[in-house]
Amino acid sequence: MTLEQDMPRDVKAPSETERQRIVAVTGASRGIGHAIVRRFYDAGWEVYTLSRTPFSKVCPWAEGYIQHIEVDFSDPDSIETAIATLQDRVGENGLDALVNNAGISPKDEAGGRLSATQTAMETWRYVHMVNVIAPGLLVQGLLEPLRAAKGAVVNVTSIAGFRIHPFAGAAYATSKAALSALTRELAYELGGSGVRVNAVAPGEILTSILSPGTDEIVQSQVPMKRIGSPEEVAEVVYFLCEAPSSYVNGAEIHIDGGQSL
Repeated sequence: MTLEQDMPRDVKAPSETERQRIVAVTGASRGIGHAIVRRFYDAGWEVYTLSRTPFSKVCPWAEGYIQHIEVDFSDPDSIETAIATLQDRVGENGLDALVNNAGISPKDEAGGRLSATQTAMETWRYVHMVNVIAPGLLVQGLLEPLRAAKGAVVNVTSIAGFRIHPFAGAAYATSKAALSALTRELAYELGGSGVRVNAVAPGEILTSILSPGTDEIVQSQVPMKRIGSPEEVAEVVYFLCEAPSSYVNGAEIHIDGGQSL
């Protein structure tokens, strides 16, 4: 059999003249976001990064300096400007994937969990704006290039969106639950146009901002008895943007070693 015969009818065989695919990743300066960026870059994708900070020195490629867009996800005007910039950069090529990874999880003055009754109105607004409204606005604003490329959207939710977590506060948890719901809504609305929308829900992942006590949670709640790596999350995100997942739409994949069980 030829390569074309082996592949699904709606998936094209790779060729030397095939255009370079394009992905935009938010919150890409460290941890899971950085691993996602590296996975796509290593696979030959053209990568654009969006975050509120300047381009990170730890990111792995020189051209990233000119493919980074600074944006304040709590500011609708800044989001609108970033969308226009990205649309101009990708042009008629379209956008093959959008990964909404940026998120914030505020703590109390002692660095502890912010409960629902402790959370100020401005904190509720800020967290939900960054964690769920901004992803919705990005999909709205980038819908034309996503449709042009029959692209994929992956939202990074959290285990805190469907169970109480000792470190993630109420505003963060409710925003991630809302992002799960938004994933389903967008998958339902956009599936007919060829744009797939899915989510990944990480559990305890090894990053630089782990809370004290994570080791105890891993031993008592995670059946696999180990912490996950950012690269393990990145692999699932990448899968959801590639041809093998072409019939996956509206799913939320738990990446938590069985913790959600």
